[in-house]
Amino acid sequence: MTNLQLKQFTSLVKFLSQVLGPDYEIVLQDLSDSHNCVAAIENGSISGRKIGSPITDAALRLLKKRVYETTDFVANYKGVTRDGIVLRSSTFFFKDENNEPFALLCINFSDARYIELHDKLLALAHPITFLTKHSTHTIQESSNIPDFLHLANVPSESDNITETFMADTEVLMEDIYNNVVSNVDFPLERLTQYERKKIVELLREKGIFKLKGAVPFVADKINCSVASVYRYLGEIK
Repeated sequence: MTNLQLKQFTSLVKFLSQVLGPDYEIVLQDLSDSHNCVAAIENGSISGRKIGSPITDAALRLLKKRVYETTDFVANYKGVTRDGIVLRSSTFFFKDENNEPFALLCINFSDARYIELHDKLLALAHPITFLTKHSTHTIQESSNIPDFLHLANVPSESDNITETFMADTEVLMEDIYNNVVSNVDFPLERLTQYERKKIVELLREKGIFKLKGAVPFVADKINCSVASVYRYLGEIK
């Protein structure tokens, strides 16, 4: 992303935040190889992120699956903050002349204030004991909350993605790694070369190597050299 693009898109982020209001987090993510992080953000308190925070796990998966080749955006899918707050999220792909994305514009809506208002209105009509026993209106339990698990305009294999927002790249890499190794059927204490290569392949599919510092992170996790990880990646490609 050029300096001019960064300036223009940062202004767009500020514009959208003022138009939509405080319940909308507006985020610009730079996809440059040297960045892959939040370049501009408004109302970042919603997810707890700031400039420099890493790209999300869902964005990594969308990029890995090259969803942008068949659509310009994905709308109204489920996002979850580290505090467990459910958001309605949407992502727009900024693409170059080769149809390759160089930045993402993400909008995350939080209905927390409306849920709180809803609770207060119900409390005026019902005793608290009744609500505790019978109410099903909370985010966690309600069958009436819209299903944001379906990604509009995304191929079926990308349905049911849940996005988790991380404020720190190391935490995101740790989360991706733990998710991958929890599904392997071999002991992590004494990995063979084949097993190390398999873990690298699975991590590559999750897009972890788009994150800065991923190669030494993975090398440390699977107890091998940085050169070995690069060799595995070369063999997988």
